[in-house]
Amino acid sequence: MLKKIPKSIWVLGFVSMFMDISSEMIHSLLPLFMVDVLGTSVLAVGVVEGTAEATALIVKVFSGMLSDYLGRRKMLTVLGYGMGALTKPLFALAPVTAVVLTARLLDRVGKGVRGAPRDALITDITPESMRGAAFGLRQSLDTIGAFLGPLLAVILMLQWHNEYRAVFWVAVIPGLMSVLLLLIGVQEPRQTGKKQRINPLQWKHLRHLTRAYWWVVTVGAVFTLARFSEAFLVLRAQEEGIPTAYVPLVMVAMNVVYSLSAYPFGKLSDRIPHRVLLNWGVVMLLLADLLLATGQSWLWLGAGLFFWGIHMGLTQGLLATMVADAAPADLRGTAFGFFNLMSGLALLVASLVAGMAWDRLGSSFTFYLGAGFSVMTWLILRLDQSSKKD
Repeated sequence: MLKKIPKSIWVLGFVSMFMDISSEMIHSLLPLFMVDVLGTSVLAVGVVEGTAEATALIVKVFSGMLSDYLGRRKMLTVLGYGMGALTKPLFALAPVTAVVLTARLLDRVGKGVRGAPRDALITDITPESMRGAAFGLRQSLDTIGAFLGPLLAVILMLQWHNEYRAVFWVAVIPGLMSVLLLLIGVQEPRQTGKKQRINPLQWKHLRHLTRAYWWVVTVGAVFTLARFSEAFLVLRAQEEGIPTAYVPLVMVAMNVVYSLSAYPFGKLSDRIPHRVLLNWGVVMLLLADLLLATGQSWLWLGAGLFFWGIHMGLTQGLLATMVADAAPADLRGTAFGFFNLMSGLALLVASLVAGMAWDRLGSSFTFYLGAGFSVMTWLILRLDQSSKKD
């Protein structure tokens, strides 16, 4: 199966890997940098993280629509990765929280610009029979970057005695490498004949987005409420007494599990019903939240991170595959965009609520909230399956 996946999908995976190394070197330390160096509250961390991640997902609506209108995906993908690479120095220079927020917003705008066109490009390149494997492969390579980044951050923090800003400067290098690889290695499919440009926002086109598609959008949004920013995993590890230089290993551990599971589960999604896997993904997140809420030792924390990583491997590529399967070919960018808009709004709400709950009621209550939203998602899935049997 791996040999049959198009070369450009492999390259897009490595592009994601290098950008994630760059981003996670910063993001695995950023909550600690904000709280310990800049004196930021946990609520403010939630505001920054929620606003930034929501911005990325909301911007995907417009970049997805634009890619459908132009019929060109690679140009917007390059622009988005380029923005992500060029914002990295701002983190190293940031003297106050407002500058961190600005850098995060610009970085996430770049992510938003590239996200929907890249996912639509993967769909365009890959045969329908192996879409799950293709999205799973890209997600696995992306997640390898997500654990190599924090691992490098730990090594450099130990070597340089907790010099956050020096680590942030090193993160600029893999970001620039990802842009160069994308420019050279990815070939966009040639268009046959002259494509008629359409305005995806017109009702006559939007009504081609089916009920099955909007069901995926709704479930994805409710599910996102349950999985707030991973910055709270980092803060939970610090609360358990893990030394600052070693805290990024939390993200290493979680992303190792995520990376190892994403491709196998993606491949599995080409063979068994998507909703079955989605149910299991929700159950894994519920277990993770309960363990992180009740755990009083590193062992419990590790178990919670394990199930968090499994749920990511089960669901992230799966939801992308479900969107791709439910969307018309000429509206794929728009479909990914609307999906990410709703998920982005949900993530903003989730991170704001999580930060407020942490400051006022403690970390345990924050993860109990996540568990509650997981149960809500599971009930929606079960009710939908029951209605189909009636």
